Amino acid sequence: MAMTPEGRTKAQVVKLLKAHEAYYFFPATHGMGRSGVPDVVCCVRGKFVAVECKAGKNTTTALQDREIKAIQTARGIAVVINETNLELLETILKELTA
Repeated sequence: MAMTPEGRTKAQVVKLLKAHEAYYFFPATHGMGRSGVPDVVCCVRGKFVAVECKAGKNTTTALQDREIKAIQTARGIAVVINETNLELLETILKELTA
């Protein structure tokens, strides 16, 4: 089965997280889950990090924007990553693990 463009971005994000020894998981949004929660929730050296993965020019929804803002308001780190800005996540992880 072929991987979707967003799936490839998620795989690259996971590779970076593993390289920086981050704890991470993909939250379930069905049942008791909450819609709009970022794709990957992480803990990196005691810091909360959330990553919303996109492909190409795909943009976040209003629910995703709300969740990202709530995380940032709570002083967590929340970013939207696609195949063109993976270096942003790499920079964040390097800063947190330095």
